[in-house]
Amino acid sequence: MKGARNRAGGFTLIELTVALVLMAAMSAVLFGSLSLAARSWDGGEGKAHEVSDMRSTQEYLRAQLSAEYPQRLWKAEGLPVLFAGERDEIRYVAALPARVAESGVYYFRLAVARAGEKSQLVQERIVPDNASEEEPEFRDAGRSVLADGIAELKIGYFGRDANASELDAPTWRERWDDRYRLPLLVRIDVKPVKGAAWPTLVVEPRRAPEAGCRAFDVGRGRCASPS
Repeated sequence: MKGARNRAGGFTLIELTVALVLMAAMSAVLFGSLSLAARSWDGGEGKAHEVSDMRSTQEYLRAQLSAEYPQRLWKAEGLPVLFAGERDEIRYVAALPARVAESGVYYFRLAVARAGEKSQLVQERIVPDNASEEEPEFRDAGRSVLADGIAELKIGYFGRDANASELDAPTWRERWDDRYRLPLLVRIDVKPVKGAAWPTLVVEPRRAPEAGCRAFDVGRGRCASPS
């Protein structure tokens, strides 16, 4: 009877060990679930930030390129426009929004810059000089980082060959060679280091081709000397 009373009043060592093992197992499962939930939350939050950054960058570029200004070099022959397009970078004149402290008209260069392990989509800017005879260089340029972790920037240009007439069919090309006209469309593809590629951005510059000209040769589609 005494042994039965002692057994009813407490746990045996085996029972206590089993209980501790079960508690440890439950704690491990709970910790793993919480860790997975935390990683999922962080991953979802990070993905949301990436999508938000992508959308804001594309909206900014769309607004800039659609309002692209055909700044002319008044002292250069033929009054060429300040615009240059390569497969992996584009240079153009546009305005910064009025809400930005350094608002105004700038000559921009959009490209991917690599420094060590970093790879960023950057936009450099300088004040354009329309009194120059040559395209300005980006020395001591201001720089803004539009997106981090960018592996590739691919740009296409839709338009006609230099000196082509308005009757010729425009086509897509990886380089813009016409110094006197802007392309009809600009296509931008961005591929991040991680994750899916951004949706293709296609922008139509809204400025008429004769903008910035004192006189315009309709047949050649470029500025002409006024008679």
